[in-house]
Amino acid sequence: MKIFSCDNCENTVLFENTQCVKCGLSLAFRPEALAMTSMESQDAKWRALGREGKESRFCANWELNGCNWLVDESGDETYCRACLHNRTVPNLRDPVSQARWMKIEQAKKRLIYSLLRLRLPLQTPRSALNEPLMFDFLDDPDGSHEAKNVTTGHDNGLITLAISEADDAIREKNRTHLGEPYRTLLGHFRHEVGHYYWDLLVRDQGGLDAFRELFGDETADYARALEEYYAAGAPPTWNDRFVSAYASSHPWEDFAETFAHYLHIVDTLDTARAVGLHSDKPRQGEIDVDFDPYQADETQKLVDLWIAVAFAANCLNRSMGQPDLYPFVLSDQTIRKLGFIHALVRESSSK
Repeated sequence: MKIFSCDNCENTVLFENTQCVKCGLSLAFRPEALAMTSMESQDAKWRALGREGKESRFCANWELNGCNWLVDESGDETYCRACLHNRTVPNLRDPVSQARWMKIEQAKKRLIYSLLRLRLPLQTPRSALNEPLMFDFLDDPDGSHEAKNVTTGHDNGLITLAISEADDAIREKNRTHLGEPYRTLLGHFRHEVGHYYWDLLVRDQGGLDAFRELFGDETADYARALEEYYAAGAPPTWNDRFVSAYASSHPWEDFAETFAHYLHIVDTLDTARAVGLHSDKPRQGEIDVDFDPYQADETQKLVDLWIAVAFAANCLNRSMGQPDLYPFVLSDQTIRKLGFIHALVRESSSK
């Protein structure tokens, strides 16, 4: 993720900021430019300094404190490029649901930003594509806020997320119960969208043979595979072939987990580049992100640099009494799978 600056006072601003803490101007994100812009309000209208003072419109969800993106000026949409993908949102009159939805929207915006940077196909429900990307953010209808009957997952372009996952205590309880080393809202989004791009980039593009060589036969009974995984767990040597224990459950999950880690690596390296992270004497290799990770040619270059950055970040986290930022090991087989996904992304972005 890039680091941005205020158009008015040049103060550093971050992706989620809605107001510059130095000059007080409102801030908005311009998806067509992948940039933040400072906003002035004049005569009940908003003008973007980053667009030479041109009149601009906030997404309709801005009034609900759920979005800081601008609407595409070329059309008559009231929702921005990211919120157009929402099919269902929770009851926003409920303060608990509203607070959780706001956190979910922040994570979702980071996902959409990465997909736009990678120039991956990103069709809204209003497009002509048979499988647009849509989101259902659901709570239990009884108003319990525990979402016991909501399953996070993907089905033909529809990503469902239990909004209880936005509660830190509930998400940590789920993580511990499932024996996971890592569980975040952004991680959910990156994993589930991996299923979506398996459909678009593997299944629909004739890539099944190459996929099966690395990930296995996806026609294996999915429900039975998950049942066996939750009953017996991952095989003892899972980390020789998979990026996570859950990835061992089925080839579809292996792809989705690896896709999520690809996005973890690319975007975190981009942040390291933006903040100027550098070290020429780390134990795990030199840290110098002197290229755009979103445009990297070689998978190995990404991986080598990532290993050094992850090692440094893990050490910093431990110094604060926090768990490792990246509690995973990349085996040779996992790196080959990352290379497969990198090739898919590069090929898709070039079309």
